[in-house]
Amino acid sequence: MNIVGLDQVGSNAAQTSEAKSSAMGKDDFLHLLVTQLQNQDPLNPSDSTEFTAQLATFSSLEELQNINSTLATVSTSQSVLTNSQAVDYIGKQVQAVGDQLFLDNGESGPVEFDLAGDAAGVYAKIYNQYGDFVRDIEAGPMAAGHQSIRWDGNDFQARPAPDGSYRYEIFSLDENGNSVAATTFTTGRVSGVYYKNGLAYLVTADQEIPMGNVVQVYDTE
Repeated sequence: MNIVGLDQVGSNAAQTSEAKSSAMGKDDFLHLLVTQLQNQDPLNPSDSTEFTAQLATFSSLEELQNINSTLATVSTSQSVLTNSQAVDYIGKQVQAVGDQLFLDNGESGPVEFDLAGDAAGVYAKIYNQYGDFVRDIEAGPMAAGHQSIRWDGNDFQARPAPDGSYRYEIFSLDENGNSVAATTFTTGRVSGVYYKNGLAYLVTADQEIPMGNVVQVYDTE
């Protein structure tokens, strides 16, 4: 009588269930162990050392699946906690990584950014919501770190730009003419929160800011 080994049973089972699943669960592994025991030769049983190793593998597989289940629960709980904290941002001013400006009654917030190094020249280009060029601002040399530029709300023809949403870019060069990296920021007062695909978004007058992009929160007067 032939002894059906674990490898052979596993191969046959994998061919049968390939269309159903590419991953073996602990129930599948236990089924293979039982099948091996049922098909072994009672006069020449499988080596006990090998069987013990297979049981240890089954135990490890079960522990890993339990860990994965625990991690999934922790991740869900953390997501719920984060989303509930987003509500506390309503009514507060936030600063987040972004490139949006909002012009209201001819006034906008500052164009804020961080320079990775000292710059011999810094330039800001402003575009409307359709991507059309509106204005460029030359700010001159600036040191590394957090900086800001004020936009007077006029376009490149010195005419008042219409109220609404705008986008800006920062171009900066060092004394050798090499580009200096700049991280841009957007600000706004949070008026609401909504959730999408498990993530929280803060709603301001002109945009929706992912909560993970927020770098500063402060009270408004």
